[in-house]
Amino acid sequence: MISVGQDERMRDTPYLVVDDQLLEQNLAAMASHAARLGVALRPHAKTHKTPEIAHRQLAHSAVGLTVATVGEAEVFADAGVGDLFIGYPIWAAGPRADRLNALAARVRLRVGADSIGGVRMLAAAVRAGHVDAAPLAIAVEVDSGHHRSGIAPGEAAKVAAAALDSGLLVDGVFTFPGHSYAVGGATSAAGDEAAALRIARDALTAAGIPCPVVSGGSTPSARAADGGVLTELRPGVYLFGDAQQWELGTIEPTTIALTARATVVSRRDGVAVVDAGSKILGADRAVYASGYGRLLDHPDARITALSEHHATVTFPAGDVVPPLGAVLRVVPNHVCNAVNLVDQLVVHRAGAEVGVWAIGARGRNT
Repeated sequence: MISVGQDERMRDTPYLVVDDQLLEQNLAAMASHAARLGVALRPHAKTHKTPEIAHRQLAHSAVGLTVATVGEAEVFADAGVGDLFIGYPIWAAGPRADRLNALAARVRLRVGADSIGGVRMLAAAVRAGHVDAAPLAIAVEVDSGHHRSGIAPGEAAKVAAAALDSGLLVDGVFTFPGHSYAVGGATSAAGDEAAALRIARDALTAAGIPCPVVSGGSTPSARAADGGVLTELRPGVYLFGDAQQWELGTIEPTTIALTARATVVSRRDGVAVVDAGSKILGADRAVYASGYGRLLDHPDARITALSEHHATVTFPAGDVVPPLGAVLRVVPNHVCNAVNLVDQLVVHRAGAEVGVWAIGARGRNT
């Protein structure tokens, strides 16, 4: 159980806290890793959704940001980020086409695509707006083993050629090695990523299409990324950490920079119930997860049941269950979801509250 200072007594639980010193440490570590690999760092901002943190990442040598939606891109463009990659196969129809076109007029914008139909829709959206700025750029998404979106690597040149024929720029190719989210899967997923991207890159160059950007990365696979193939790395969760990364062995619990503060509201032998349920922690539980979250100061305890406003924490035999009213540090399973459930992050340094950051891109899902 942590020692709760007066600053925390002034706030009603539950709420999310960012340890500013650990955040800074994690940002610096990934920037150094990317530099050693010789690759550009373009972090995925869907994890934090927060302009203040975006500027921290840029200060730590990020070349720009990755986002998941046009809405997220709009928020970060408004915050002064001038180089954005929407790492998603956007279908540019309806109002989204107008919004995409407006974005392309004011920032350096790259968009994911994995089909000829998709790039034609993107080109039509830009032409309809008569953008005077540089043409919209695309990166062709390839499947490296996650089997979500992405074309077969050997087919990447067809999509790239269609983009060029439609008047778009082609930055290169990208993938997401999402199958790195498995126990012991990071190294093999990084190998699959490099193999797929190499095939896709070579397909473009064989077709006479330059491929300056070869983009990949996830937080679990980042340490095993192949700097001989990749030119760009896009991790997201690394800056905060979460219980998934803890259980995968990607991070040490001592580096986890975001936790939920939660109060013990009920207790019995071996069990405490805290006031942080799925509406602040998120409901994710991966197949490898041993619970619905972890307690930073009680590493052997597990959240064994989760409802909207209750988390049931089971402690090992012999452990002392924290008393009623104790404030605990809870590590969400999936930090991206937890951040999207609240309006602000409370910032701590050396255990004291030093500020509050608004989560500007919260709920910007379109």
